[in-house]
Amino acid sequence: MRSVGVKVLKNKLSEYIRLAAGGETVLVTDRDRVVAEIVPPRQGRGEAVADAFLAEGVRKGWLTAPALRALTPPPRQPVIKLATLLEELASDRDGR
Repeated sequence: MRSVGVKVLKNKLSEYIRLAAGGETVLVTDRDRVVAEIVPPRQGRGEAVADAFLAEGVRKGWLTAPALRALTPPPRQPVIKLATLLEELASDRDGR
């Protein structure tokens, strides 16, 4: 565990982020008082921000994970037959 002042942290932020990514906890101090911690990500946390956000939502209960994950998307079903669509398009153009 390391300790760093706010001013030094500001100047060397990427260095301390690398330390946290490597598993080390960094205490941030302001006038010798701990004001924050930079900690490594928790186990199971997704690497992408969206994954982490969704996982947090499921943990807090405001999102529900799907019961089953489909391997293939559902089959697409046409909304209208092509012949009907072309007829409607032709009739719309006739009115111009």
